[in-house]
Amino acid sequence: MATRAEKFAGLSVALITPFRDGQVDYQALRAQVEFQIQAGTRCLCPVGTTGESPTLTHEEHEQVIAEVVQMVAGRALVMPGTGSNSTHEALRLTRWAAKEKADAALVVGPYYNRPTQEGLYQHFKALAEAVDIPICIYNIPGRTGQNIAPETIIRLAELPNIAMVKEASGSLDQVSQITTATDLTVLSGDDSLTLPIMAVGGRGVISVVGNIVPQDMAAMIAAFDAGRISEALTWHKRLFALCREMLSLATNPIPIKAAMKMLGRDSGELRMPLVPLSADQEAKLRRILSAYGLPVSG
Repeated sequence: MATRAEKFAGLSVALITPFRDGQVDYQALRAQVEFQIQAGTRCLCPVGTTGESPTLTHEEHEQVIAEVVQMVAGRALVMPGTGSNSTHEALRLTRWAAKEKADAALVVGPYYNRPTQEGLYQHFKALAEAVDIPICIYNIPGRTGQNIAPETIIRLAELPNIAMVKEASGSLDQVSQITTATDLTVLSGDDSLTLPIMAVGGRGVISVVGNIVPQDMAAMIAAFDAGRISEALTWHKRLFALCREMLSLATNPIPIKAAMKMLGRDSGELRMPLVPLSADQEAKLRRILSAYGLPVSG
């Protein structure tokens, strides 16, 4: 049965935000956008965790949303991150995304202040009722300190504008509860769990490693959707080591930015308090990328 937001099924990529000399590098951002469009990526997701949204100013956050929508120009879907631990701020960002003609909004659960499940429900309800674009609930308790319980998501699914869930709880039981009880479009929030999540009803991924190997992630998803399970499993096994080994080196997006620098696609610059990989970690990352067959430079 088709899910609520099937047009977002497949590969979405959580874009990095490139920096140069402390400022957002919009020329490099355009290159990232064009790279993804040429790869056939279904949806681009700027200013999320991978896009270092915690250290962007409000003005930068809004400008990156506007710029990416304009750069994409209808050639792919755009689902920017608009979440906050303040409902007021999340409303402002989500309304901005809608005003700029984004196709959906990716809204992380409120972090640090750890609202109750009723508070989480009211937070997402307020956003869903304020805009016309679809809302994707982003559940990543390892970052936020609070799991959005499947019962809360099932309750939120009664609101028509709640269309998707990015699931990064690591629990296939939780994914199964959502896909069994609702028609929400569930997208993996963990690259290495994409195939298992699809096996229990998920419809794709919002990917970090898709920044460097979008065609491979898309090939795995397409194989599964076409019923070529053995081929999908082969892709999963090939991608698994890259996903797990690279992304376990340090907090995301430190490793992916380092990888993109090694591949000649980014400056690798981060904003404090994120800091670069150590020399030993860089050497390990270089080995990981080379083992995968990527053309590491330098």
